[in-house]
Amino acid sequence: MGKKLVSIFVAVCAFALVGALAGCSSNASSAEDGSAPAMRIGTMQTEDALPFWIAQQEGLYDAEGVSVDIVTFQSAQELSAAFASGDIDAAMTDVQTAATLKASGTDVSLAWVTLGADASQGRFGIMTSPESGITSLADLAGTPIGVGSNTVPEYVMDRLMEKAGVPDDQIVKEEIKKLPVRFESMTNNQVAAAALPGSLLALGESSGMVLLADDSQGDNISQSVLAVRADWASGEGADALSKASAAWDAAVDRVNADPESYRSLLVESANLPAPVAETYRISTYPKASTPAAAMVQPVLDWMLEKGYLSSAMAYDESTGAFS
Repeated sequence: MGKKLVSIFVAVCAFALVGALAGCSSNASSAEDGSAPAMRIGTMQTEDALPFWIAQQEGLYDAEGVSVDIVTFQSAQELSAAFASGDIDAAMTDVQTAATLKASGTDVSLAWVTLGADASQGRFGIMTSPESGITSLADLAGTPIGVGSNTVPEYVMDRLMEKAGVPDDQIVKEEIKKLPVRFESMTNNQVAAAALPGSLLALGESSGMVLLADDSQGDNISQSVLAVRADWASGEGADALSKASAAWDAAVDRVNADPESYRSLLVESANLPAPVAETYRISTYPKASTPAAAMVQPVLDWMLEKGYLSSAMAYDESTGAFS
């Protein structure tokens, strides 16, 4: 690997591995002494959570009369464990994780879409190196692609390959869970291509890697969501959730009106790699709205087909609940 790619790999390792795992102390979701209702939101260091950080930085939670503690986790596994144990009330996550939590016995519902209300928001795609000789998704038929199982990148990869006319039995996957390793394996031609999120696609593009396809146009196939503990959201947490939703909407208005004014916050909070910190496109964000069935049910059906769910699961968009 050349010096330039070595420096890029160091940057992406820092992007993926640096994060503050906050301690999980006991938390009363609503105060009994007349103080503001409270909630704890767990998230990874990701652009999807930008409005949460804006609301915190600019006092929007205080303005709505709610106390919000944002807890940052180093891994999706730690985030899921904290949610399942009740150490956090809500998690900025994806449909796959929420459904897996439900299947494992945690009663979860979806409060709103945090990114991906339309195809332009958020980006996932398939990338290769210029030395691979691959120029289209059709070239990847029968060739291993680096990906993590039961993830948004895998789901998007399957949909993009299907759209390109590649038969399902010709989509070959090589399990590489860790994003820095997956990215490096693609740049070094250890795998022919890799399924990656938007920040790593941008990093690859900045160093001459080749984007074969992404989901930023056409069908809207990827979302991040705010998952909440269903018993908390329908009980003592209902007031806190409503007020946090209003703070989210106020933050969305601000970032959509002037995204560049929040670049430094995004770079710091999402730990964007240095090579793309000044050029990374800041997404627009959606107002809080329960995810539509058209977004969620196809993911659940795909999970069943792939064996990630042992039985069929249905989603009710009127309540955000799984059954």
